[in-house]
Amino acid sequence: MTTLIHRGRRADVGKNADKRLEGEDDDSKDRNLDEEESGDSKDIRLTLMEEVLLLGLKDKEGYTSFWNDCISSGLRGGIIIELALRGRIQLEPLTMRKKRLLDRKVLLKSDTPTGDVLLDETLKHIKATEPAETVPSWIELLTGETWNPFKLQYQLRNVRERIAKNLVEKGILTTEKQNFLLFDMTTHPVTNTTEKQRLLKKLQESVLDRWVNDPHRMDRRTLALLVLAHSSDVLENVFTPLADDKYDTAMNRSKDLLDLDPDVEATKASATEMIWAVLAAFNKA
Repeated sequence: MTTLIHRGRRADVGKNADKRLEGEDDDSKDRNLDEEESGDSKDIRLTLMEEVLLLGLKDKEGYTSFWNDCISSGLRGGIIIELALRGRIQLEPLTMRKKRLLDRKVLLKSDTPTGDVLLDETLKHIKATEPAETVPSWIELLTGETWNPFKLQYQLRNVRERIAKNLVEKGILTTEKQNFLLFDMTTHPVTNTTEKQRLLKKLQESVLDRWVNDPHRMDRRTLALLVLAHSSDVLENVFTPLADDKYDTAMNRSKDLLDLDPDVEATKASATEMIWAVLAAFNKA
């Protein structure tokens, strides 16, 4: 788990009508997610996982920091939130015995494919798993952090490379080979810097010019991305280009947001429970 640190100086077809209606409803949710985005993003649709990886990549080098050991689990958290936002999964209802987000199981809401390979692979795992697992358990299982050999089948492999290839297909990254003395490594430098700058600007403005001081009034995908960027240890990359005074303001507001109690926030009107459940899972880690 990462913490926010202030800087003193600048840092370097269905079988029946119900099934058809369900599928149509899922398609509608997917379209609504697209409509939530505004501006230049109408040209290129990115998943939360793609946005997190893009934030973590060094533009010219085309790889994430070798010292970042958080991004793998952060990307899996992004998969969980993305599936929830698309109406495919949800948390089991809150009960007297299960009040905490960490204790509530992830339930299948719809098995309609999303069209994204990683999302659909995870959806199949969730559908086939009995009994259901919690959000922290799913993040660990998808990352491969389990001692149970019977659950290693749930690990999603080559996630970064698969996400990077999606970004290559969307014209944001390219693919190169770099030699690191003892081995060759495939890298993915950023070619569409406009799209990355749009992403950085969106997050910067969410805690500066467009700050609303209430997470439930924020665009939910922007809120999710702030949570995931923090959990993946790439939030610093977002604010580093800012002037010192704006950097401090952005960091303070982000810290205030991320220090909120997820269990309390998830009970408020219009809250997206899965975003807060993922934050709770990373706070626990």
